[in-house]
Amino acid sequence: MRRPEFIKHWTELEEPHAHSYQGSDELMAIDSPLSEALGISRIGIHHVRLLPGRRSSYPHCESTEQEFVYVLHGTPDVWIDGVLHPLVEGDSVGFPSGTGICHTFINNTKEEVRLMVIGERPRADNLIHYPLNEAHLKTRTDQWTDWPSRPLGDHDGMPD
Repeated sequence: MRRPEFIKHWTELEEPHAHSYQGSDELMAIDSPLSEALGISRIGIHHVRLLPGRRSSYPHCESTEQEFVYVLHGTPDVWIDGVLHPLVEGDSVGFPSGTGICHTFINNTKEEVRLMVIGERPRADNLIHYPLNEAHLKTRTDQWTDWPSRPLGDHDGMPD
């Protein structure tokens, strides 16, 4: 019996190339966008793979979009406001919108990390801030210029 179209394995939906920012050759996460393929229209759901030595994104925070990340496999670090926090399988991290909590996930291990990322679908009113990537921030039309600044620790947001 054939499965309905709203049942998919993440490997069927994985994008062929890792994400990278315009103007940068740094490879980031490999994404499997699940929502649209499964008919989910109000929330964004992604299966994300982080290969050793990669990070999910530039450190950032968002004004109106919330985000939730669940560690499916591996032991990544989450970079929050310049401080690394080690995670294990089963850990959950929530980022409420508008707080100015800047974050990225980093794989400093020799094993692949897999994350489930759930958040709001892109919103027209959302603004974003990149505290360590001012050059990239200047290229965006959705700059969050009056973000609630928070003290940043010493970590540079890069993999080891």
